Amino acid sequence: MAKPIILTVDDDIQVSNTIERDLKRQYGKEYKIIKTYSGKEALEAVNQLKQRDDQIALFLTDQRMPEMNGTEFLEEAIEIYPDAQRVLLTAYADTDAAIESINKLGLDYYLLKPWDPPEDKLYPMLTDLLNDWRVNNPPPFEGIRIVGYQWNPASHQVKNFLARNNIPYQWLDVEVNEEAIRLLKAAGEPAPDLPYLIFPDGSTIERPENREIAEKVGLQTIADQPFYDLVIVGAGPAGLAASVYGASEGLKTLVVEQEAPGGQAGMSSRIENYLGFPGGLSGTELANRAVTQARRLGVEILTAQRVVGLNADGPAKKVVLGDGNELLCKSLLIATGVSYSKLDAKGINELTGAGIYYGAAMSEGGLVKDKDVYIIGGANSAGQAAMYFSRFAKSVTLLVRGKSISATMSQYLIEQIEVTKNISVSTETEVKEAIGSNRLESLILTRENGQTEETVKANALFIFIGAVPHTDWLEDVIARDSHGFILSGQDIDSNRQGASASAKYQTPEMLETSSKGIFVAGDVRHGSVKRVASAVGEGSMAVMFVHQFLNTV
Repeated sequence: MAKPIILTVDDDIQVSNTIERDLKRQYGKEYKIIKTYSGKEALEAVNQLKQRDDQIALFLTDQRMPEMNGTEFLEEAIEIYPDAQRVLLTAYADTDAAIESINKLGLDYYLLKPWDPPEDKLYPMLTDLLNDWRVNNPPPFEGIRIVGYQWNPASHQVKNFLARNNIPYQWLDVEVNEEAIRLLKAAGEPAPDLPYLIFPDGSTIERPENREIAEKVGLQTIADQPFYDLVIVGAGPAGLAASVYGASEGLKTLVVEQEAPGGQAGMSSRIENYLGFPGGLSGTELANRAVTQARRLGVEILTAQRVVGLNADGPAKKVVLGDGNELLCKSLLIATGVSYSKLDAKGINELTGAGIYYGAAMSEGGLVKDKDVYIIGGANSAGQAAMYFSRFAKSVTLLVRGKSISATMSQYLIEQIEVTKNISVSTETEVKEAIGSNRLESLILTRENGQTEETVKANALFIFIGAVPHTDWLEDVIARDSHGFILSGQDIDSNRQGASASAKYQTPEMLETSSKGIFVAGDVRHGSVKRVASAVGEGSMAVMFVHQFLNTV
């Protein structure tokens, strides 16, 4: 298999040789390094590589070059290799050009010369970019094949689980793909239940649950140790941040995740207001980096495991899993986040997974190509989804119950939506009914408190409304508010009347629940700020209180 390519462009021979030397030393085993001395020469090389179907992972180009500067080269090169990462080498005086390239070309990074030592100023940044590229650009396909129906909810569940866990797969729709038909025939009689998964070793499974897939692909589903210093329930931004800080400070740490790392944030197509990423990053990229960091520090992450119970009466906390296994720990952090509220309208439940989806469902991006897409919601997650699907869809319509999106959505998203021609915003609008036989075909919309009604053609509907915490498994263990959000710190006393009546109260630390040694962080906490950065902050801060607690036991 041919190595992916890192292509460098610099007209200074000495600098070019130095770049080549540093890149080969660090990346030569996994990547082929090609150096060129001008934008024109580099473009010729790019065209030749494209004809050979080679992959370019990263462009590393100098800004100041005669005839064609670095920005001009990248503008042409990314038309040929749009998925390649883009890094500009600049002098201090060129930073304005670099900032312009971020806005104009989606530049991933700019690097000030000189970069000595490369171990500090070159390799960490390039390694992150190359890891991101590998996630989104797998080598020629050698992984799992899925045979199923596009509009089948079970097929959607499998695709979504694999996609969110960054497991490459090939989708074969039996309605349009001849190879899918051949594979089903080869399976013999009776025909397998769909979705039908075929693995590289030739083994197969039919209509699997997430746990079965996780075990088959090698994700960890059973804990290695009998006892942990810290168990974290939920691998969203708060849980992952806590795991990184806990493990880095010597705590034996385990994370339990029901679906996939990243939580709701992991489904965001583009987060542009997260500190330190001027070009933005996807929720998947953020989750991948966090998981890699956590595992490098020794964190165990159980996937496709659901927590169903908790016993906190003894000196050790006992966490009960859905498969009957139990985990023992000194301290517990609950960071389960929230899920979107179910839409109470006729036809929604019947067509969920068959054209109607909760969240962004990035695995279904292909189905909206040149189609009419509707999105319910007026917050950032809905706006990010609208921007993502606008790249493929014929039209995207945001359905907002309120009079505007200005009170609930970040200004940068509002501005992007306003200038995107195929996105429209319909305010004071609700979905009355979803219509379709085996897939979504149309929606009945009501406007102005039901005064007007309209039926519209719809190929897909994505729902981003409300926030449901799913904390029933904590009943009688810790205090929650009337909506199920977990109370902590001073909120316990101030909300005592509306909290779970049977929960045991104590004087808590900040982020500590009504049960000593059990903490909460992120969206599941009562009064939390529903932003990725705040969840990361709470998860990181919670570890400090965990240490304080452990010092007393």
